[in-house]
Amino acid sequence: MDSKVKRRAVLLALSVLILAAVTVVAVNQGKTASLWNAVGEEQSGAAQAGVAGQNGTGEQSGQSGATAQAGGSTQADTSAPSKLDENGMIIGSDLSAFQYDETFFDPEKPGYLAMLEKQSSTLTMMATSVEKDLRILILDGSGRTVKGQSFYVTLSGTGETAEPDEGYKDLDQDGIIYIGGLKAGDYALTLQPMEGYEVTDAALDVKVKDKLEYRIIDNISALIKTEDEIDAAKEDTGVKDAGTDIDGTEETALKIPDGTARVGIDVSKWNGEIDWAKVKNAGVDFAIIRCGYRGSSSGVLVEDPYFIKNIEGAKANGISIGVYFFTQATNEVEAVEEASMVISLCRDYNLDYPVFIDTEGAGGNGRADGLGVRERTAVCRAFCETIESAGRKAGVYASRNWWYHNLTASELSDYVTWLAEYRSDPLYTGKYQIWQYTSNGSIDGMKGRVDLNISYLGY
Repeated sequence: MDSKVKRRAVLLALSVLILAAVTVVAVNQGKTASLWNAVGEEQSGAAQAGVAGQNGTGEQSGQSGATAQAGGSTQADTSAPSKLDENGMIIGSDLSAFQYDETFFDPEKPGYLAMLEKQSSTLTMMATSVEKDLRILILDGSGRTVKGQSFYVTLSGTGETAEPDEGYKDLDQDGIIYIGGLKAGDYALTLQPMEGYEVTDAALDVKVKDKLEYRIIDNISALIKTEDEIDAAKEDTGVKDAGTDIDGTEETALKIPDGTARVGIDVSKWNGEIDWAKVKNAGVDFAIIRCGYRGSSSGVLVEDPYFIKNIEGAKANGISIGVYFFTQATNEVEAVEEASMVISLCRDYNLDYPVFIDTEGAGGNGRADGLGVRERTAVCRAFCETIESAGRKAGVYASRNWWYHNLTASELSDYVTWLAEYRSDPLYTGKYQIWQYTSNGSIDGMKGRVDLNISYLGY
């Protein structure tokens, strides 16, 4: 199509649009004029009706009024609706009129508040099984666990697991009931009535798994706490064992790596506020960020209060990221829970480095401090397998002493090894891909001591 034809086509299209707009305006003006004319006729008709009544021609006046109603005019018939309100405005033109309508809102219970009340009082159950167990969540209409009530559930076996009903109570009133030592099979779970609540799931069919599966627990977010909900001083008590394995050759400066090696840091809430732009300018290539921990006293799952701020600050400044989780799992089931928590917290982030399980002591009184080599190795393997089942790369962090005395390294060789050993050259004879060479470093943009690392992963 040449330029002349294009110009003509454009002009023709514009003409059609202008004609349509003019037509719309004209029609609307006509309707408005007709409306005002009708109002005028109504007022005029009312006056004529009054005169006719005085002249004794009321019958004719009534017939005239009936004819006008059929044509759309109201004449003097007060049963027909007026087009103007008492203020002289056209009815329907005040879009805020509903605010003055006393019947529009229920002053005792506005609709939104009533909806929220309904959600908070409506109960459902969600149940998951990892291995011969059930974790039952009591949820409100918004999907949040309901706390402060001693809910009671009954569990009855079906089919091959048919047994008399057993009752279980939420003794700590946290909205979660855990049942262990169950036979694998199908069960019916019933939430007993509770005053002030409406139970929508009278019975829930559940399946108890026979063997542990290294798969993410979908509803793990309901178990994650913030530090505002716990006593962090009692729960976050990890102690760096590598600090006791030193010989005076520890280097605290930021190393300049050779070849494809990269220099990085690992951070948590203990590092406080971080100026990530300054950290990047200082030469840091990567950061491994703590996303959370399991309480060393109660075993509760807790999100690190600086996790989101740290991961977003690092990413915004072009620093590669990985994450770690401080474990206090005492068995494989708890390790799967911890891994599931990590995946839940990191679901919106692309990680450049692996997800690490941080296994070290908690001051001697931690719930997992007494684990044997076999149990601790099984915990780390279960964590890593669950992480990798979700499509992430996994690794294990431990000091040289722990790799030698508290873990079976050969059973964890499929995962990235992150070694903590604070000397100029590690004495550890096993393979490792990341080396934390000091906890006494310093970096521009950070206050206090900083953990410094070298990565040999090649990225």
